[in-house]
Amino acid sequence: MTNQVINIRGRKAAFIEAGAGDPLVWLHGFADVHGAAGELQPFHTALARHRRVIALALPGVNGSDDLSGGSSADDIVFALLETLDTLGLPRFDLGGHCAGGWFAAEFAVRHPERVKTLALVGATGLFVPGHPAGDIFLHSQAQRGVDYSSLREMLFSSPDHPIAREFYPDGRAETEIEIRRYQMLRFGSLAGFRPPYFYNRALAGRLWRADMPARVIWGGLDRMVSAAHAEAYAQGLPGAGGSAHFIAGAGHAAHLEAPGEAARIVAELLQV
Repeated sequence: MTNQVINIRGRKAAFIEAGAGDPLVWLHGFADVHGAAGELQPFHTALARHRRVIALALPGVNGSDDLSGGSSADDIVFALLETLDTLGLPRFDLGGHCAGGWFAAEFAVRHPERVKTLALVGATGLFVPGHPAGDIFLHSQAQRGVDYSSLREMLFSSPDHPIAREFYPDGRAETEIEIRRYQMLRFGSLAGFRPPYFYNRALAGRLWRADMPARVIWGGLDRMVSAAHAEAYAQGLPGAGGSAHFIAGAGHAAHLEAPGEAARIVAELLQV
């Protein structure tokens, strides 16, 4: 496992790499942001037994520079394109969680020829009438960094889940971890995650372009992005088979709470 930073025309892009073989690019969300900061989780390491896992840090997060020209979905996808070109990855498996899943989907509809397979875990990005994504800013800022129970309940199956408490303990954490949280929330704000949150109205109508084999993985207790979003992705992506894979008892961060099951589903997609 190695932590690396590359320079792209003066912009730094950070990532962590593990495993060998064909590349699998993973884009983090709010819950698994740690996985792009040198601390791969069991889900990532399980996949690294079969693939060269490249966990990219999104712009402005965990060592990656902000985007100077803007932070719309188009800006982020273009930044990803430049990063992947610099890494010399003409074709790869792609996956992501939460906002990372959104941008994985945005990339896949724009550049389907480069994406071998697509795995989405609790992905935001779609406009589903009557089913808005949860307000992560309200749940994180209202507690002023002292009591994260509300945020833990949104991101995990229970605010008392061991992983939830490990990632978001009550009280102030070490400075590096607090900065990491701030950067992720700031990234969300810059990317336009304001009311209404976490979607691109055009994306649903473009999913047909992402015709590669796909899997939509969701926690059965996801309180941030409802099952209606899972169904919309599964029905919109031609290669998803029309139905999502729900992991019973898991929350929004299903791949962290049930890493073995989530990794098994992705590994089947990769035909390992």
